[in-house]
Amino acid sequence: MKTALILNGPNLNLLGTREPQVYGSQTLDDVQTLCERACAANGFALEFRQTNHEGILVDWIQEAAKRDAAVVINPAGFSFGCVPVLDALKLLRKPLIEVHLTNIHQRPAPYTHSLVSQVANGVICGLGSTGYLLAVRAVAERLAGGAP
Repeated sequence: MKTALILNGPNLNLLGTREPQVYGSQTLDDVQTLCERACAANGFALEFRQTNHEGILVDWIQEAAKRDAAVVINPAGFSFGCVPVLDALKLLRKPLIEVHLTNIHQRPAPYTHSLVSQVANGVICGLGSTGYLLAVRAVAERLAGGAP
């Protein structure tokens, strides 16, 4: 069975309580439940993870590359200046979709330019948890050969 890793960066464990006026009221557990359903409906296994530690995220990305797995990533604060995460993402051969809950292009500096976008097959931002669902769909289409 095909596998997708959905990787979440720092502070996303606080969704629902951290700046709900910016990030909404859904928790990361709520997002995980949505993603589990979407992955099941699209016929692939899901591993959903979150870390506040750069090195752990790098390890997970390297693991995904070794397993030849697709990745949906919300790098959160690691988006904007974390070269080790960027370098690890360059190892991936399967689809890589970047997700942000907010529209980073409407945010103040330094939250407007993601390094991850340089290597992602697609970027979804500003749609809240719906962005994760669209990312799962994009991964499914790419794995099936239906999208460039």
